[in-house]
Amino acid sequence: MKVPREKQNSHLMRAMFHTIAPHYDFITRVFSYGMDGRWKRTGVERAGLPERPVVLDLASGTGDFCTLVSRHRSAAKTVAVDLTERMLRLARRRGIPHTVCADAGRLPFPDGLFDGVFIGYGLRNFPSLSLALGEIERVTRPGGLLVSLDFFLPANRLLRRLYLGYLYTQGAFWGFLLHGRPRIYTYIPDSLRSFLSIEDFSSMLRNQGYHRVQTRRFLLGGIGLHWAAKE
Repeated sequence: MKVPREKQNSHLMRAMFHTIAPHYDFITRVFSYGMDGRWKRTGVERAGLPERPVVLDLASGTGDFCTLVSRHRSAAKTVAVDLTERMLRLARRRGIPHTVCADAGRLPFPDGLFDGVFIGYGLRNFPSLSLALGEIERVTRPGGLLVSLDFFLPANRLLRRLYLGYLYTQGAFWGFLLHGRPRIYTYIPDSLRSFLSIEDFSSMLRNQGYHRVQTRRFLLGGIGLHWAAKE
C-alpha cells in the first residue's frame, strides 16, 4: 500500500527534527543574528492576550513561546505541541508542564479552546498549510489570535538571492560542524523556494476567516511576523 505523501513528509520532518533538536535553539539564534528572542517577545507583547489566557505553542520546538507567554501573563496556561518527542523532552526540561506530540493537521483539542496560537518557524514545514490553518482556526476561540514568526523571501530579487546564499552558507557550515552533514540545515532555504510571500500569507489568513491581519518585517523582509484575529 502506498503511503500518502503528507504522511511521508511528516515522517521525514520528525526524523530531521529529532536529529537537530539538541542544537535547535542555538541554530535559530545564529540564523537570526541573535534577534530571534526579541522578535518573539514582540509577537507576544503585541498580541493583547487576556489576563488568564489558554495558549497553544504549535510546532513549539523547545517551547520559546510558552516561556515568553508565561513571563508576560503569569496566570497563563500554555500547551506546547510538536511533531517530535525529543523536542518536547527538552521543553519539559525548561519547565513547560503541558506538552503534546501531535501533527498540526490533526490537533487533539476541542473547538475554540485557545485564546491564542503561536507558531515559530513552523509554517513552511507543515505538509499541508491549508489543512493546518483550518485546524488552528478550529481550536481558536472567536476573537482569539494567531501569531506567526517565519522565514520569507525578500521582495527584491537581489536581496532574495543574497538571502538564500546566506542561508545556504550558514546551513552548510553549521550542518557540517555540528552533525558532519552539510545539507541538514539547508532545509530552510529549500523550503523557502516554494513558500508564500508575506503578502500572500496575509491574504491566505483573510481568506481563512481572520481579520485585523498585521505584519512586521525583519532582515529586509527575510523574516515576517504576523498577527491575525479569528472572526
